[in-house]
Amino acid sequence: MRRRILLRPEAERDLDEQADYIARDHSLEAALRFYAAVEETLALLMAQPRMGTARRFRNPLLSGVRMCVVRGWEKHLVFYRPVKGGIDVLRILHGARDLERLFK
Repeated sequence: MRRRILLRPEAERDLDEQADYIARDHSLEAALRFYAAVEETLALLMAQPRMGTARRFRNPLLSGVRMCVVRGWEKHLVFYRPVKGGIDVLRILHGARDLERLFK
């Protein structure tokens, strides 16, 4: 069976917003490196879905959510669930954000 990555619309938006910020604050090259690092991280998670850290949120609908640092971007986090055949990526966020509020 071929493994797959389901990237939720919120995660796509997060990714593009962060890359846009990086491009404005640093450079287009840095933003492209960020995209590549996220792609590499998602490929690793797809191959080893349990490698991220289990997270607990107050919202019971978020049970099973795991978190992994984007490789080379230690303040950026991927929140996902392992699912049959791959991973379900919920959000890609900067760690300084109010995560509890975002995951209500």
